[in-house]
Amino acid sequence: MRAPAEQPAIQAVDLVKEFDGKRAVDGVSFTVPPGRVLGLLGPNGAGKTTTVRMMTTLLRPTSGTARIAGYDVVTQPDEVRRRMGVIAQSTTVDEILSGRENLRMIGSLYGITGKRLAAQVDALLAQFLLTDAADRAVKTYSGGMRRRLDLAAGLLASPPVLFLDEPTTGLDPRSRLELWDVLRELVRGGTTLLLTTQYLEEVDRLADEIVVMDQGRIVATGTPIELKDRAGRSALEVIVANPGDVAAAAELIRTQRGEVFRDEGTGRLTAPADGLDDLIRLATALAAQGIAVDDIALARPTLDDVFLSLTGHRAEPVAAQAAE
Repeated sequence: MRAPAEQPAIQAVDLVKEFDGKRAVDGVSFTVPPGRVLGLLGPNGAGKTTTVRMMTTLLRPTSGTARIAGYDVVTQPDEVRRRMGVIAQSTTVDEILSGRENLRMIGSLYGITGKRLAAQVDALLAQFLLTDAADRAVKTYSGGMRRRLDLAAGLLASPPVLFLDEPTTGLDPRSRLELWDVLRELVRGGTTLLLTTQYLEEVDRLADEIVVMDQGRIVATGTPIELKDRAGRSALEVIVANPGDVAAAAELIRTQRGEVFRDEGTGRLTAPADGLDDLIRLATALAAQGIAVDDIALARPTLDDVFLSLTGHRAEPVAAQAAE
């Protein structure tokens, strides 16, 4: 049985979930095309995890529909499960078994056996840089290695859609960067990702589009750049090479931008900007006046600024995150 052609990889339409008469998810809708990455953001209790549980057949929606690779999560759950992988926040591998034994065990649960299973296990161990540690007990693995093994296990059935819940929680910066590289490679190969995370840098680097949830509802959608633009204007930041030129540079910027702010500690000059064209015009004007600069940049609002503007507070540290 094949899914209809040209279907979105992930689709939610007016999803609602109630617990004891209270709505944890209230009319959530979004679509993810094949081979794209959607970042699902929101403060604790926003409804992110509940939404993902409905979309992965673990919770039945109170109303609304969701489809994975064209299949309905309520009426066709078996078809949905065959086409998705789920990487939970906590690792699910057996610490006593080796990495290879874990993958063989999980592969057998998918019904993969014999030479096909052996070949897939070897390929995944190589892909996730685990070949040298394949026959060691997982309890000897670092946090980054365990996370890569988790991801390898989720890909044994070659699912076209992958749900990742806080995939880099607890990883050191190097392991986080390595895992980001692995995820980018999966997307280049055509895998569709839905990513929930509290690391705003993570979704900024990986997501094609972001959905921000708060109190069970979607409060904003857009690309990372679009959401940053909604959070406020960009700013021009200038550091003048010669301290004696700071006053002249400030006056020139004020003439162009209407206002300028000076950090007395660093000598940095800051002014509002509408885009890259403003930076180019200012750099040209400074050069024409013979004012040398050590640095000139266009600073956009951060995704943390987006969080603050949309939800009224900044994103919580991951370590403080509670289950929804």
